Amino acid sequence: MVKQIHLAAHFPGVNNTTIWSDPRSGSQIDFASFAHLARTAERAKFDFFFLAEGLRLRELKGRIHDLDVLGRPESLTVLAALAAVTTHLGLAATVNSTFNEPYEVARRLATLDHLSGGRAAWNVVTSWDAFTGENFRRGGYLAESDRYTRAKEFLATARELWDSWAPDAVAADPETGNFIRPGGIDEFHHEGRHFDIRGRFDVPRGPQGHPVIIQAGDSDEGREFAASSADVIFSRHSTLDSGRAFYQDVKRRLARYGRQADDLKILPAVTYVLGDTDAEAAENAAEIRRGQVSPQTALAFVEAVWGRDLSAYDPDGPLPDVDPDLGEGVSRGNAQFRGDRSATVAKWRALAAEKNLSIRELVIEVTGRQTFIGTARTVADQIDTFVQSDAADGFIFVPHLTPGGLDDLVDRVVPLLQEKGVFRADYTGTTLRDHLNLEAR
Repeated sequence: MVKQIHLAAHFPGVNNTTIWSDPRSGSQIDFASFAHLARTAERAKFDFFFLAEGLRLRELKGRIHDLDVLGRPESLTVLAALAAVTTHLGLAATVNSTFNEPYEVARRLATLDHLSGGRAAWNVVTSWDAFTGENFRRGGYLAESDRYTRAKEFLATARELWDSWAPDAVAADPETGNFIRPGGIDEFHHEGRHFDIRGRFDVPRGPQGHPVIIQAGDSDEGREFAASSADVIFSRHSTLDSGRAFYQDVKRRLARYGRQADDLKILPAVTYVLGDTDAEAAENAAEIRRGQVSPQTALAFVEAVWGRDLSAYDPDGPLPDVDPDLGEGVSRGNAQFRGDRSATVAKWRALAAEKNLSIRELVIEVTGRQTFIGTARTVADQIDTFVQSDAADGFIFVPHLTPGGLDDLVDRVVPLLQEKGVFRADYTGTTLRDHLNLEAR
């Protein structure tokens, strides 16, 4: 049976994906940028538009990381505005479960679901560091072991709030207007380890019942959380072999929660590069990677791992010959360097020696996201092969340009997928759950 492909668009808002030096690069804050990318995705009949979130500007050597994305407007506010300029496209926001409260998040998401006619989605994430926690009134941070216990309880509590309204709680009275059916709104009372709340929820049940739930964790605990509770996984496994292994591992976990394989969609984050020939596309891809990893970016990346000021080193020269400083380091708020930095340094030194790589070349090598590279036909075939091989259910495309980075994909590749019969020619439903073939909750 031929699988239908799910596609989504990611507005890059974290890390060094965007090539700012490109004259086509636009604002990260101007609403016109968000609207352009969302409308492009909807023109192509994508499932949803996705916004990442960062709750604190990262720092390098005690200063704001000037190579990072500075403009990060609050996601749900942006999506509420986009609901007014789109009609079918799903609207997905990253909202942190560590530094928010269930009532307020459930209320904002239910509101977005109503405003958009059933197109809201929530990417449930956790935070690991005290640096981000300093922004919030309770300060501090959660221990590693507590992040997912809070996230699980947070999501369960939000669902209790959404379910406290019966589907027909509000009815129309010809004489008095809308009224609440007797027993239509239950009082909620959640008492658990992280939350003890009671009352009545003030937003009616949304068109989807529950917004679509997205999860991005890759640890064993994160995979289990997704298998038990999520509708979509925003995956990092975007090579064919690792994609298949991840796909099989997560899908087999669903049965223990009484779920079917199609109840959870696995969508890796990917990029694409087109050319008139495959060779031209490969040249374009190499140039894009050099634009994403400038000499300054490469040095900053290595400094974060070494935990040292390495400004005296040449980005086009060999790796630093000094040992890493395994203390607090020079970079704060950068989750990708939380692991064993000494092991990372050893691995990178071995790779640089094996391939004779400079600092910049190494960073390009180790940070290269899997991309679909080639002519429009080659890329369409690669996308289809990946999905039909059960390495994914579709993809979330992360363009290297804002806001026009999806234009070529939509104009040249999507029509070929439609021609193959593996991607919709038009929307057949109105809600995001319809697009994803998920039952209402």
